[in-house]
Amino acid sequence: MKVLKMAVIGLGKMGLHMIDQVENTPMDTPVEITAVCDANEQGLQDFAASHPSVKTYLTYQELLNEQQIDLVYIAVPPKYHYPVVMEVLKRRIHVFCEKPLANSLDEARRMVEAAEQAGVVHAVHFSMPHEPAVLKLQEMVNQHAVGDIRKMDLILQFPQWPRSWQQNDWIMSRDQGGFILEVGIHWIHMIQTVFGRLSLLNAQVTYPDDKPDSCEQEVQAVLEVQDGTRVHVQGISHFAGEERVSMVVYGTEGTIALENWEELLSGPIGQPLSPVEVLDSSSELPVLKHVIARIQGKPGRIYTFHDGYEAQQVLEALRGSH
Repeated sequence: MKVLKMAVIGLGKMGLHMIDQVENTPMDTPVEITAVCDANEQGLQDFAASHPSVKTYLTYQELLNEQQIDLVYIAVPPKYHYPVVMEVLKRRIHVFCEKPLANSLDEARRMVEAAEQAGVVHAVHFSMPHEPAVLKLQEMVNQHAVGDIRKMDLILQFPQWPRSWQQNDWIMSRDQGGFILEVGIHWIHMIQTVFGRLSLLNAQVTYPDDKPDSCEQEVQAVLEVQDGTRVHVQGISHFAGEERVSMVVYGTEGTIALENWEELLSGPIGQPLSPVEVLDSSSELPVLKHVIARIQGKPGRIYTFHDGYEAQQVLEALRGSH
């Protein structure tokens, strides 16, 4: 069986996580991490010490010029997605990119056009719709388990931002960081996948007055699904309390809550919420398996650059509201 040769550009948390998936997840097709790239020389040396058979590069151009690659996974900060992706597409290599797709709507549009012209598999790493709790949520919505949907609340609450395990320069910047971009984009895409296309009705995003380059601290917004259902967004960072990243779906006959990413609760009107059984065996993760299946011409559920562009439209509308 042919081995699929894969390169990883960006050895931050997500890049290393993807390499760990390749090394420890059974795949239908053998996958080999052939080369990696990162601008951090010390980090690259540390990786090389534990992976002596993998070629390492400080620049992605050099990697792409020297290596014959089937698939490139891109896990660099958002503002670098565009130049790296465009260079990969010039060579007609399949591409798997971290979210958000780009750092602006114009970049995202150009990336969609380039990917379609290249005729390769192109995917964004949107994982939420593959999670067991979200698959169960979608099943319940399709079965009208709580009747017709009246409204939804999306709650994004972070006592500190960035979180303790996210300490880097870009994730707190106004240009390419903040919880709307880093976390909100997952929920925007998931809501559009489960409920339909979103549009922004109104929003107010608050930034710190004394730090002109810092990301948002609060967001209040109202989005609307194409069927008219309202989604109320409430986000805040820097407060005393617990982190909460959740969505509550109010129906005419009951309520569904997806609490802190993966805890699914439901109940009829007038009754308390109780846990909904979610089978881990229903998981469709990792997304990489679906990308590889599509490369081989097999069925696989991926979210293309077009899906990334549609999510970016909502993201940029929110980020522009201040």
